Amino acid sequence: MKLCMGQINTLVGDWEGNAEQILTVCRDAAEQASGAVVVFPELTLTGYPPEDLLLRPSVAERSDAILARLCAELPADLWVIIGYPKKTEQGLYNAAGVIHKGAVVAEYFKQFLPNYQVFDEKRYFTAGTQPCVLDIEGVSVGLTICEDIWNPDPAAGAKAAGAELLINLNASPFHRGKRRERWDLVSQRAVSNAFPIVYVNQVGGQDELVFDGGSFAVNADGELAAVAPEFEAGAWWLDIDTSAGVVITDGPHSEPLDELAAIWEALVVGVRDYVNKNGFPGVVLGLSGGIDSAVTVAIAVDALGAERVHAVMMPFRYTASMSIEDAEEEARALNIAYRSISIEPLYEGFMASLADEFAGLPANITEENLQARCRGVLLMSISNKKNLLVLTTGNKSELAVGYSTLYGDMAGGFDALKDCPKMLVFALARYRNTVSQCIPERVITRPPSAELAPDQKDEDSLPPYDVLDAIIEWYVERDASPADIVVQGFNPDDVAKVVRLIDLNEYKRRQAPVGVRITQRGFGRDRRYPITWAWRSR
Repeated sequence: MKLCMGQINTLVGDWEGNAEQILTVCRDAAEQASGAVVVFPELTLTGYPPEDLLLRPSVAERSDAILARLCAELPADLWVIIGYPKKTEQGLYNAAGVIHKGAVVAEYFKQFLPNYQVFDEKRYFTAGTQPCVLDIEGVSVGLTICEDIWNPDPAAGAKAAGAELLINLNASPFHRGKRRERWDLVSQRAVSNAFPIVYVNQVGGQDELVFDGGSFAVNADGELAAVAPEFEAGAWWLDIDTSAGVVITDGPHSEPLDELAAIWEALVVGVRDYVNKNGFPGVVLGLSGGIDSAVTVAIAVDALGAERVHAVMMPFRYTASMSIEDAEEEARALNIAYRSISIEPLYEGFMASLADEFAGLPANITEENLQARCRGVLLMSISNKKNLLVLTTGNKSELAVGYSTLYGDMAGGFDALKDCPKMLVFALARYRNTVSQCIPERVITRPPSAELAPDQKDEDSLPPYDVLDAIIEWYVERDASPADIVVQGFNPDDVAKVVRLIDLNEYKRRQAPVGVRITQRGFGRDRRYPITWAWRSR
């Protein structure tokens, strides 16, 4: 048996475009192997996750129409396994169908519907209850979909129904460490049921989610038999020996990325697909000479190419000369469009207009925020005029504690570093410089500063970033109480301050742009806290 893992990059709602990708892969496959099995990711026709598009009455009609087209146009001798929503009298199902000789010859309905973190499939789908096992070229093949593999019952049900090989269709998003979790889990299922498992995952960015591909196969002994590349769309073949049982004998053996390389690729894919799938010709961002904008602009260049990236330095009286020099150096290193526009006249104009309103009141954070908002106005104006997407540059540490300005540095359409803590940003900068030197060393080593006041440093207002990031991880990602965090050895005053800031700044995060999710508890879909609430964390 020849099996092709169709690791494709779908677009939510693009029924025709997704169908064309299926047809392209299958026509190529038919030229290589007669009677081959071609497997695509979960909800291939709609893209994943379609969210409330699934509530539209026309979804079932569109699905049926595209299925009919595929039945008519796919090479008849292939066995093509795709995912789609299926409407019956019992409800809407997350389905996998097998197309062969112009017809859907078998269907499986997903049994376990995830309803945690970024997933809310119970909002849309009815759970299936039955296994699906069919004979493909003399092999009894069982089907499951994504979350099914994380529960032992569907695989066991397929085994009980006679499956000799299990195929699992996936739309499994990336987070740090996810690859190893998948490998270990699928290996356990293969050993428990004594059959090989083929795990096919989609690739690409969809809003804040990034799907890393990395489709793979394990044999009945739990050993990896094949691994497709991460973050790369394509079709990868498996050779399956059926002469004495079912054994995967050959396939791709892509070298897995290390953690920093995988995170970098996730950020690049997330930016690239958000920009391209939404039809923007390019991006613009403020290049401040600081670490966050330096990493963001490097991500943008890797994602889109230098010709589609525009950077603007927006100096003020508090901007250090080294910041201007470093921004210019990075722009030259990356060969991007770059210009400097002072915000001094804008700031003075605002202050003149507000003079009567501010009369008799002392200077405070208002003047600092006004600087950031002048910059936001400039970037959004350039965006409107040139149709460029504004990339914001805030990191997870800043968003957690509200160390950012609404309608200022938070103004924009996409934030590549939204789920990256500050210490990770430093690590990413050093990683990117191993590829090619583009971030000046002193950008990485100098104390971070918003440069909104004389001699300002971030640590004047916040604990050191290594301490801050650790507290945020305990509180946000592990749901630890302040008392439990203190037990870990943190200063009680630091913990109380950080927790209070996280609780108070939900209103800011609710208005932040979307950005790439790389952890299991990103702000947004993963963590949904009220803005107005009386109880505070204990």
